[in-house]
Amino acid sequence: MKLDARLTLFMTLVGVFLTSLLLGNLIAGKLTYIPLFGNDYALSVGEIPFPLTFILTDILNEFYGRKVVRRVTLIGLAMTGMAFVMIQIAVAVAWYPPALEEGWTGLQPAEFDAVFASATRIQFASMCAFMASQLIDITAFFFLKRVTGNRMLWLRATGSTAISQLVDTTLVGVIGWGGLMPYPALFEIIVTTYLLKLGVAVLMTPVIYALHAGIEKWWKLAPLPLEGRDDPRDDAVDARGQP
Repeated sequence: MKLDARLTLFMTLVGVFLTSLLLGNLIAGKLTYIPLFGNDYALSVGEIPFPLTFILTDILNEFYGRKVVRRVTLIGLAMTGMAFVMIQIAVAVAWYPPALEEGWTGLQPAEFDAVFASATRIQFASMCAFMASQLIDITAFFFLKRVTGNRMLWLRATGSTAISQLVDTTLVGVIGWGGLMPYPALFEIIVTTYLLKLGVAVLMTPVIYALHAGIEKWWKLAPLPLEGRDDPRDDAVDARGQP
């Protein structure tokens, strides 16, 4: 089967999206900090790859429509769930006996468990937050697009991210870290992480415009029409792999 430009781009966008999502969940258990105004504000390193998911969600929304983005969201949830199950199986299976003996120079069981077994709650929290925030992002994006038409891409991109990431950050914080630290510290992490996401979303606006223009110029694809329905080309891709 020959892949056309629309399908090739779609596969690339989804591949980068899923990689960013899975990496964010896997490394989310580590906390780092941002020094600002004489204070150190904590946040999860899982937030490093997530800005890519903001950008890609907006591009997928713009060029492929609600129906396709919902499917990508479900695939993302399924792949995150698959990773979660595989990690649980890896933690549960027995270690090779020599690895438990003194003098073993390979990966230690305690080290493996500290990285993967301890991240179970964070991974579950990320799954819940991802599904909720993505559905909100899709709804907000298309509401703003109906209001503004094809104008003001910055508003629907940043606006939908601002709303959805408030939900995402709050759910990850409450489900993933609630009860594990003092609530003032938890509140600080939620606020710091959200402000970071919002700041990145604003800074990434030129990137979204550049990608938007590049897709139109080099891939010869146009944004979907303004009607409140999905592009019928989506069904063509489903059926034949080409428009």
